[in-house]
Amino acid sequence: MPNAYSRAEKAHTTDNEGIRLQKLLAQAGFGSRRKCEEIITEGRVEVDGELVTELGTRVDPAHQQIRVDGSRVRIDGRHITLVLNKPKKVLSTMDDPKGRFTLSDIVGDKYERIFHMGRLDYDSEGLILMTNDGELSQHVMHPKYEVEKTYIATLEGKIGGNVCRRLVSQGVQLDDGLIKLDHCAIIDGSRESTIVKVVLHSGKNRIVRRIFSAIGFPVKRLVRTQIGPIKLGDLKPGTYRVLSQPEVRSLSKEVGL
Repeated sequence: MPNAYSRAEKAHTTDNEGIRLQKLLAQAGFGSRRKCEEIITEGRVEVDGELVTELGTRVDPAHQQIRVDGSRVRIDGRHITLVLNKPKKVLSTMDDPKGRFTLSDIVGDKYERIFHMGRLDYDSEGLILMTNDGELSQHVMHPKYEVEKTYIATLEGKIGGNVCRRLVSQGVQLDDGLIKLDHCAIIDGSRESTIVKVVLHSGKNRIVRRIFSAIGFPVKRLVRTQIGPIKLGDLKPGTYRVLSQPEVRSLSKEVGL
């Protein structure tokens, strides 16, 4: 366990500097001010690697690293993270020389230097994360962190549970290698089509469409409903919302920040 935050170190954050630690935690979504005081006194908070248990300690989040239960507290008024529901026929880019609809037509110019974390193909729908936090984006998209992505796919034709089980246990060989699903479940089906829920870590281009096309069941409709802990929920197509601090914190924890 780290040593207690020393008086010498606290001298750098006097009563006239920084923000009180419990106030910072409350702003970051850890609960009421009183709840955040309990988190501090329980020995769950570190500042620059040192344990802090004294109430009233002031910190500078721009220059100090604060962690709760080992996870970094990310507070930066300049950073914004959005979840957007992309409709079909919208490009996963911010501009298009051909004049087609893009993500910027949905988000507008309200947020400076915002960009998308990953893509969906032109005919696919659903959840796209956007941010102006470069570090968060880099971690979310890096294969190292294997962020799970959940899709609802409507397939041409009727498939059985044995097909889903085989895609999880054995996978399918594509041009760029063997790929397995983490989870596959049939939601509904008829003689003409089948609706399946699939979960996988891969972020390769058109990966879900390529998997099912390879086994003879082309995808008629594809909707991404979740990335890591962030869910699409009831967000309407063509709209977006700002992630709450607890949501940003859970996403950051998922990708090792």
